[in-house]
Amino acid sequence: MTAPAPAPVRPVEPWRLLGPVTLEPVVPERDAPLLHTWLTDPASRYWDMGGLGVDEVLAYERRVQAAPDEQAWLGRVAGSPVFLVETYDPARVLLTDVHVARPGDVGMHLLVAPPAGPRVTGLTDAAMAATMRFCFGELGAQRVVVEPDVRNAAIAAKNAAAGFRVLREVALPGKRAALSVCTRGDFAASRLGAPPVSPRGRHRAAPAAPAEDHR
Repeated sequence: MTAPAPAPVRPVEPWRLLGPVTLEPVVPERDAPLLHTWLTDPASRYWDMGGLGVDEVLAYERRVQAAPDEQAWLGRVAGSPVFLVETYDPARVLLTDVHVARPGDVGMHLLVAPPAGPRVTGLTDAAMAATMRFCFGELGAQRVVVEPDVRNAAIAAKNAAAGFRVLREVALPGKRAALSVCTRGDFAASRLGAPPVSPRGRHRAAPAAPAEDHR
């Protein structure tokens, strides 16, 4: 009797090999100069902060730090700062007129640093996946809510990979936005919902071009 052929082994996606990926609170006095270089880069145009000076970025991060319904997080890959995450309560911030928030909704913005070296395959996927796990885990979200600019095709594709569903287009200050949500189940079933693999063999990551520009 002929034994059945073994099932084909799928290669592990590169993003699952990067790490560890961690998020920590932004420290404005420490992080403002670095964040200034990210936010004022032309690649970060959807954040609409290109004209700010370092002192203005510092003041912005201090405001977010002091706000009761907003938070800023610095994302690191293998210890290197690589991305910025902002989270907020959509019942009180930005979406109050266009979104009926549910208990457990967490709003999110994500920016991956502009390139500063050779591109690392899978880096933006790793940042997005870690951010989603952070929102559902540490922040206890039931749904993650995003509102990227409708012109931002790169983030539309990345959102779909993480399980986001577009609800509708809405008018927000400075943009027409694709109001989108992702439940725990949506994320778990998505391409980016798989867990990272063992830390053994992972390597340090250099910043790549920003595909995760949630603005």
